[in-house]
Amino acid sequence: MTGRSTPLTALPMTRAEGRPFDPPPLLARLRDEAPLRRLTYADGHQGWLATGHEEVRTLLGDNRISPRPDLIHLPFELEGITTLPAPAPGAVNQLDGPDHARLRQPLVGWFTVRRMRQLTHQVETLVADLLDDMADRGPDVDLVDEFAYPLPVTVVCDLLGVPESDRATFRDLVTTSGRSDLPIPDRLAANEQLGGYVGELVAAKRARPADDIISALTETDLDDTDVVGLSAFLISAGFDTTANMLALGTMALLEHPSQLAAWRADPGITNTAVEELMRYLSIVHTTVHSAVDDIEIAGQTIKAGDSVTLSFMAANRDPRKFPDPDRLDLRRNATGHLGFTHGAHACLGQQLARVEMRAAFPALLRRFPNLRLNIAIEDVPLRDPLILVYGLDRLPVTLT
Repeated sequence: MTGRSTPLTALPMTRAEGRPFDPPPLLARLRDEAPLRRLTYADGHQGWLATGHEEVRTLLGDNRISPRPDLIHLPFELEGITTLPAPAPGAVNQLDGPDHARLRQPLVGWFTVRRMRQLTHQVETLVADLLDDMADRGPDVDLVDEFAYPLPVTVVCDLLGVPESDRATFRDLVTTSGRSDLPIPDRLAANEQLGGYVGELVAAKRARPADDIISALTETDLDDTDVVGLSAFLISAGFDTTANMLALGTMALLEHPSQLAAWRADPGITNTAVEELMRYLSIVHTTVHSAVDDIEIAGQTIKAGDSVTLSFMAANRDPRKFPDPDRLDLRRNATGHLGFTHGAHACLGQQLARVEMRAAFPALLRRFPNLRLNIAIEDVPLRDPLILVYGLDRLPVTLT
């Protein structure tokens, strides 16, 4: 079967009951039949769905597709919305070409492998402190509130230069704006307050710069609108994905006790274990781009103006790339996974996320050898599948 077969009339988003870590079963069947095929979008647009690893990776590396939201169609209705506005100021992940390069370049030096490795000890100390606090509050705690959220938010505070006196308020605003289980008005209000605070922080850094990212950005030719927007982007990108990887990753380990035991027994597999969790969970599960020129791929022609939905969760389970892909194997060589996407828009902070996960998971497993869920797995409140970043907002656990 080829991409010329009858177009899909809807993007599969429903996961199988009792299998929260796996993509929707239909996606796997579609990928095996035709890794690039037609898809009818919510507004009737005839676009494409890419599910194969090779096809998704190739498209991400092609500068003829754009992530600009004002160019794409949505493959599903989102509260009646089928199209999106132009990129917000500083939204580097939504831009391409010179606009993308202008905003991304000033940040690159802050997220090199070398610089992130220098943060390792600092992150390990923070992890140890959080685990101490969690032990004091135990034995029953919410791992999201006590560990998965505070770790990346605190690291973001350090990188942006948020003053100690403001950090409690900053953390509350960030976590409130990012929780999918809270009422939308509460999240919007927190997001608005957070934007106002970041604006004030940028002004303060311009007047009195320090050794942090915002100060460095104020010394470039970027205006305040760009600096505020970039700072907001870093807060969102540096918090939500890592927090959900820590929470959902812990849940996956608890549901795969043999893999958890293997990691406890051999901390030397930490690097491969983190990459395998990224592949297996595909926290950022789907994205949509638009072709700005004709693209020949997989025997098909994607025409300029066509929207292309890229399924990372299907591509990361492609058996052509990863044998026995639905099995969590912490010793697997998962090199080439698309958990951090690929190409010009590959995750800027991926090395930071690796540092945090490599510190957090082993320390958590070592500190609490009897860690377990204290509710049934089917009762864990998972995020709506239409939210770009998959995960959960609460994870009740017992520490001893």
